[in-house]
Amino acid sequence: MSAIVGYARTSTTEQVAGFEAQLETLKAQGCTKVFQEQVSSVGDRLQLRACLDYLREGDTLVVTKLDRLARNVAHLGELVATLTAKGVALRILDPAIDTSTATGKLLLHIMGSIAEFERAMMLERQREGIAKAKAEGRYKGRTPTAMRQAQSIRQLASEGLTKAAIAQRLGVSERSVYRALKQGWSN
Repeated sequence: MSAIVGYARTSTTEQVAGFEAQLETLKAQGCTKVFQEQVSSVGDRLQLRACLDYLREGDTLVVTKLDRLARNVAHLGELVATLTAKGVALRILDPAIDTSTATGKLLLHIMGSIAEFERAMMLERQREGIAKAKAEGRYKGRTPTAMRQAQSIRQLASEGLTKAAIAQRLGVSERSVYRALKQGWSN
């Protein structure tokens, strides 16, 4: 018996509404099982691996959007090859693409290429904008979180808290705590 399996992902835990919308959509599509995770596309995607292991011949994997599944065209190709070898169809809801058809397979590769191109162009425009703003003296970048809390870091360290405890209490990395103490940042 074949199954309709869903996969939902957001890059951060702050994307609650988008994540919940994906889950609702996948359930409405008849997914009997949904693998879900909130991790960057470049992070270790354990639930995606578990999903791929779970799928069997005749199953259909459903995702709401292409960027929820694949990092880039090469990654998309790897995933499609894995699914094809297992006899699993891929259905992407937006835009509507179903790899159980030849046209769906073609559209998937075209859309993946366009998405990767679009992302590369956006990053290039962003780099150009930052370079222009720097040249005009308008770009400062973001102030590092730990730098703003340097005094609190030093205070907690003087009270005898461990670097790990300081990092946890202030919501910064341990590495940032070490840098703040070593460099003597002032805020």
